[in-house]
Amino acid sequence: MILALMFVILFVLLIAGAPVAVSLGLSSLFFIAFSGMPSVVVLHNMVNGINSFPLIAVPFFILAGHLMNSSGITNKIFAFARSAVGWMHGGLGHVNVGASVVFAGMSGAAVADAGGLGNIEIRAMRDAGYDTDFSVGITAASSTIGPIIPPSLPLVVYGVIANTSIGQLFAAGLIPGLLMAMSLMVMVAIYSRLRKYPRDERFLFGVFIRAFGHAILPLFTPIIIVGGILSGAFTPTEAAIAAVVYAMFLGVFVYRTLNLKRIMRVSLETVETTASIMMIVAASAIFGWILTANQVAQKFAGTLLRITDSPTAIILVIMLIVLIVGCFMETIAAITILTPVLLPVAISIGIDPVHFGIILILNLMIGLLTPPVGLVLYVLSKVADVPFERCVVATAPFLVPLITVLLLLTFIPQLSMWLPTLIYR
Repeated sequence: MILALMFVILFVLLIAGAPVAVSLGLSSLFFIAFSGMPSVVVLHNMVNGINSFPLIAVPFFILAGHLMNSSGITNKIFAFARSAVGWMHGGLGHVNVGASVVFAGMSGAAVADAGGLGNIEIRAMRDAGYDTDFSVGITAASSTIGPIIPPSLPLVVYGVIANTSIGQLFAAGLIPGLLMAMSLMVMVAIYSRLRKYPRDERFLFGVFIRAFGHAILPLFTPIIIVGGILSGAFTPTEAAIAAVVYAMFLGVFVYRTLNLKRIMRVSLETVETTASIMMIVAASAIFGWILTANQVAQKFAGTLLRITDSPTAIILVIMLIVLIVGCFMETIAAITILTPVLLPVAISIGIDPVHFGIILILNLMIGLLTPPVGLVLYVLSKVADVPFERCVVATAPFLVPLITVLLLLTFIPQLSMWLPTLIYR
């Protein structure tokens, strides 16, 4: 009874608009108080929840993304992508996707992609005569590649909560991220044929070489991060620190676009973002402990297995639950709440925790493109200066390739598991 009331309080607080960390903390505190447990249990579990070495990577990856945005590196990435794939029909749509793939190896966050590259991409596409709806839709959809291709903030948080290798999760995200990019480029090609979008510019080897020369140093960022992790040169946490050092080097000494004022501003933004994430993780630690102590995951699994013993049906139910939650909750919060409940169910039907992490994150990324809490849509609504409702309609067609990739990854585990198996197992 008390457990049911805890969930009621949680949902009431969330619906009322209370911060996720506050909602998780107060509902957990209610359970602790009425269960007769000492209140020190709350503090103990919250401290243990964030006392994790891999979580140190979170503020550094956030800072690296902010530094890249503030130092003008996004312009160089866009110019390079434009010189490489702008010659195709609907060239700027393909450039949009290609730039997101490159930027994904630096920021690891969909909102950072939408806010950093989105402004450049939408402005360029509008100037070239592309429909605003198409520009917003492909920009929103391509931004979801960021948290799948390593490095990825959501995968770091999932790895900590699920006690799963972050290196394996990063390796598992590479092929799915490229599949997302390919599927979106197919969608761009279809749109381009139907609407007769032009080629951006013909391919010129000299232009490509110049753009590559300007972008070569930023392009080394994902090589340093991903290559360093996969080769064993450093851990994901150390890779995040290396990314910050490299971003500072580029911004201060190479391009000289970062001054003390900008560094202070992005540092304060990083502190603010990191604090909100850590509060959610800390509050979810006590919430997860209560769920584990009361065997909620086992009871949920038992209920599903009584309804059906088909692994296919169970995983489809899990995906539906995640998709619904993703429509109403921010990604990190959803990961912290859903992982302790759903991961044991997935393991019970033979799904690898690494594989489950990829399909969980991709599912939640789709939630970023759906109302009422589609954060990417809110960012692009502001960037493109169009109503939120119009962003929703514009993005809807691009959900088709993303959901197709999600289904492929769900039922063909080798697509995500081949690389981590090859490297780590």
